[in-house]
Amino acid sequence: MKQIEKNMLDANSYAEWQELAQLHDNRSGLAQWRQEDRSSLYDYMNIRSRLQRLQHFRERGDSHGLLYSLNEGIHGNLGGMGKPVLYNRAKFGTKQLIHDYIDAITDALDHLADFDGDTPDFSERLDFFRRADRCYGKSALMLSGGAVLGNFHLGVVKALLEQDLLPDVISGASAGSLIAAVLGTRTNEELTDYLTIENLIEMLNTDASLVQGGKSGATPRINHRSLTEKIADMVPDMTFQEAFERTGRYINISVSPSDVHQKSRLLNAIASPNVYIRKAVLASCAVPGAFPPVMLEAKNVMGHPQPYLASRRWIDGSFSDDLPAKRLSRLYGVNHFIVSQTNPIVLWLLHDSKASQAGLGSSLRHAAMRSAKEVCRTGNVLAQRYLRSFPRARRMANMANDLVSQEYTGDVNIIPRYRFFNPAKLLTEITSDQLRFLVLEGERATWPKLEMIRTCTAVSRRLKTILERYEDEESRRLSRSHPDIAEEMARFKRA
Repeated sequence: MKQIEKNMLDANSYAEWQELAQLHDNRSGLAQWRQEDRSSLYDYMNIRSRLQRLQHFRERGDSHGLLYSLNEGIHGNLGGMGKPVLYNRAKFGTKQLIHDYIDAITDALDHLADFDGDTPDFSERLDFFRRADRCYGKSALMLSGGAVLGNFHLGVVKALLEQDLLPDVISGASAGSLIAAVLGTRTNEELTDYLTIENLIEMLNTDASLVQGGKSGATPRINHRSLTEKIADMVPDMTFQEAFERTGRYINISVSPSDVHQKSRLLNAIASPNVYIRKAVLASCAVPGAFPPVMLEAKNVMGHPQPYLASRRWIDGSFSDDLPAKRLSRLYGVNHFIVSQTNPIVLWLLHDSKASQAGLGSSLRHAAMRSAKEVCRTGNVLAQRYLRSFPRARRMANMANDLVSQEYTGDVNIIPRYRFFNPAKLLTEITSDQLRFLVLEGERATWPKLEMIRTCTAVSRRLKTILERYEDEESRRLSRSHPDIAEEMARFKRA
């Protein structure tokens, strides 16, 4: 069994990893565990009962019954079936009952969507799909900061994209903002070509250093000009709104204020549609002490760049909002968070506690984090009160407090196997071998999470597909009956 587990860690493709995972489950007896409904980890009786009801209505072709049953409660954590610990027992998948129930829901949704009878009519079904979509919620991918380690995100994204599991809502801070920008400005077809390792090596131009002093042994110093050029190479010159219109993805970039009295911002097509993405990425990557604060720019009515919030400057987004979960929930109705975490400041303390039972190691990590939060909170209060003549010290205390007071995990946590890194190398140039290693590590860390992501997002993904089709049909019907109103709605959407 240990050899199989070692081979899984060293797999070079998802197909290879999947075959090994299923072999492990068969030999360990966990394949049998998946087939047994009974477990104290979730309310299997409730799920079994609802599954039987859906199957009954589906066999009878009872659309009203299906609609009523789905209306009773369509959400992702019914009976606790969304608990990460359920997906951490077997190497591949979870209880078959959960898979069967999810399949029954998506089948019922397809049946209602394709139903050509008079009742329930089109408007009633459209209303249901809209309510179900709002109630069920959406998933988001959050990409943390991490300097050079941010290349790990490329492997995570590559694995998700290959399985058609990349969420439409994506956030990025610091190094993660650059990856988010790449995703938000390219279609899926373009990303497939872009994310080949050969193209990544060429695009990142690993022979050219982004750091001055990295080879000589001196303290690494970011080369502002080189990084600005690198962002320009990787991110097309467009605004958040233009990017959304091109790809349909909602990208969000965190920036922190350089002034202690200001608040962080989450830049996106809703809150800041005309802001240039390149400038947002540059600001989010502006590590204090290594990079100067950045002034944002936006496209004006004449189509030219002009200062955005000209009196303010912005720095590294991970210092105040590495994972902006609350803001994403408020803006997009997100309630399921996939986190790719590479922030070296907290990485050594992190443990995917949601996916495993509590133990001594987990308790010690929580205790250490709580202690660090309390020390920084108390230190910040004292600094703001007694160090008024030392603004730099107050600013540093405030940043330290912001760093440790954040939440650094989500519902699905994708974390590198290697937690300890030499801080002196985080801002140095990356070689092609290091890039290959980080991208492959990102893929390998994602593969064990794919079945959980697939299962937990299946309903929301199906609702999205159905709603797109139904809303297109609604627009066609409206254009036939009320062309003037349809034109006005189309103009509103374009605006």
